[in-house]
Amino acid sequence: MESNDLNGRMACWQVLLSEFDIVYMNQNSIKGSPIADFLASRALKDYEPLSFDFPNEDLMYVATTEEESQEDHLWRLNFDGASNVMGNGIGAVLLSSNRDHYPFTSKLNFYCTNNMAEYEVCIMGIRAAIEHKIKVLDLYGDSTLVIYQLGGEWETRDLKLINYRRLVLELIEEFDDITFYYLP
Repeated sequence: MESNDLNGRMACWQVLLSEFDIVYMNQNSIKGSPIADFLASRALKDYEPLSFDFPNEDLMYVATTEEESQEDHLWRLNFDGASNVMGNGIGAVLLSSNRDHYPFTSKLNFYCTNNMAEYEVCIMGIRAAIEHKIKVLDLYGDSTLVIYQLGGEWETRDLKLINYRRLVLELIEEFDDITFYYLP
């Protein structure tokens, strides 16, 4: 409520709606995706590859170790997307069983709805899990529609979302066990 114009408009709406016995109530909190907005605002603009030069002359040997198989460990994927007048951003975090965090963020450079942004981030997170060779995954999201559609409890009727759902269902075949959880 920073603008007097906005206050005047809202007062006008209240008067107009009261004629039809409709009561206008201010929204106490604005549903948004502050985490996704925060992560998207910090997305890398100029990618710079890592330098693998080791200037340490005392180093005699560098070896890579094989990470233990991820098949037996339960991983968790938290994801959230946002689409508003400020832009479209998505963010996901993979959490390992020993509490390691792997964050992923992206800014979407095309028009999309909130549900499309939620599907985009879900796909990004699932692909990251596949790259980490994860086989058991719990997915947590705040989109009722996306979680229940992917869990098979709701139909997908929106033409814009049918291909997203189909892609997610193809990707989850890579996992031994995957579960979807709704986080309000």
